[in-house]
Amino acid sequence: MKSTFVLGQIEGVVVKRLKKHLDYRGWLCELFRADEIPQDILPQMSYCSLTYPGVTRGPHAHRYQTDLFCFVGPGNFEIRLWDNRSDSSTFKNMLKLYGGADSPLCVIVPPGVVHGYKVIGTEPGIVFNSPNKLYGGYGRKDEIDEIRYENLKDSPFDFDG
Repeated sequence: MKSTFVLGQIEGVVVKRLKKHLDYRGWLCELFRADEIPQDILPQMSYCSLTYPGVTRGPHAHRYQTDLFCFVGPGNFEIRLWDNRSDSSTFKNMLKLYGGADSPLCVIVPPGVVHGYKVIGTEPGIVFNSPNKLYGGYGRKDEIDEIRYENLKDSPFDFDG
């Protein structure tokens, strides 16, 4: 199936270049500050994941959760987002970003925006995520808020198009 998405910005997605502060010890990078993001998307938890070169995570979306991803390295990523929200002014737009060690990024992904990333190059990549909802709810007792598209045959959400 040919993708019906076109390249363009996506309403509600925030992309912020991150700055690494370097000195003789290494570097430090602020991932987010509560005084720089809306209160309703303040993180409720945080995790990091390591992904091997050539591996894709996603695409998937959330009904209620906003993700706050930080791509700072090691490794570099191709990041793709698809606006699958029929009530959005940017419905059917796809945004392609590159971030990681060579270009640190913070990407805030609102509910309903399909997203995924792929490690490019030869080095594994580490991603930090600080979503505004608890995975599985308080005490991990709720339904998982994910709409998964990884195994959807003829998916319009792919990294080849």
